[in-house]
Amino acid sequence: MTFEGVYTPVITPFREDESIDEKAWAETIEYQIETGAHGLVIGGSTGEFYALSPKERLAQFKKGHELIAGRVPWLAGVNAFTTGECCDFAVEARDAGAAGLLIAAPPYSIPTEMELAAHCLAIEHAAKLPIMLYNYPGRTGVNMGEEFLARVGKNANFRGIKETSGDINRVHLIAREFPQIELICGADDQTLEFFLWGARGWVSGSANCILKECLALYEACVIQKDFVKGRRIMMALLPITTVLERGGKFLQCVKYACELQGLPGGAVRKPMRPMKKELARQMRDALHIAQTTVAAIQAEEAPAKGPVLRQVHG
Repeated sequence: MTFEGVYTPVITPFREDESIDEKAWAETIEYQIETGAHGLVIGGSTGEFYALSPKERLAQFKKGHELIAGRVPWLAGVNAFTTGECCDFAVEARDAGAAGLLIAAPPYSIPTEMELAAHCLAIEHAAKLPIMLYNYPGRTGVNMGEEFLARVGKNANFRGIKETSGDINRVHLIAREFPQIELICGADDQTLEFFLWGARGWVSGSANCILKECLALYEACVIQKDFVKGRRIMMALLPITTVLERGGKFLQCVKYACELQGLPGGAVRKPMRPMKKELARQMRDALHIAQTTVAAIQAEEAPAKGPVLRQVHG
């Protein structure tokens, strides 16, 4: 498989008592599919996998597959502290029906590049599924460097890498030196740059709350190859991606933006806490700017169709 299109790492809505709101989670998946997401990630960091018990994570794999019902591919986030745990999650995900796996470096242990390669290869060997690597050194403390990429890149199941380092030189490196590994955007505030460098996939946490706008940017850059239009859309999205990426409360902002539109959001599990009023105001304003501006850009091409995107109320 290829990882083309906009993949949404699905949030996990919690009730105020921190229990999972299963009905809201199902509604989130249904909204994503109906609105046009090309694929979903179950058990990613945007889904707060680290705050879930192993039982809850496995239940999401099984229930997610049932709810998705083959309409779009879904990837399973199988990350944990040890290789053995990751292999177990990978096998369970495969048996549940996952189309592929999302693998990051295990946190805290800070493996060398060759140790990390052995870790990822062991997971691939256990499940034999297509793999999207996830490079996020800001959270794992490890960068998936050239030595690592050269080693795992020999295995055809390592199909792509979600690059979330924020370092634009990494985009250049992967595009130039490792063309066999699909370049996938994992930094929402750099999406235009990724598309300019040939990325055709985008794993977007913000797609939980602005999927239509994300799809508009993907359509402009990847399908239409209209980077003038793409730049205009990206400029409209920058206020919201800036709040999300630099506000320090990514999940709280995403869930709040969902709720502003009548979509399931819910609380976060501790130790994370609710966002402050000023950040909520910034998020509300940024969401309004993004939606109204992108709607206006799209209306230039199809004035007879009327409003394209849902607007924020209140």
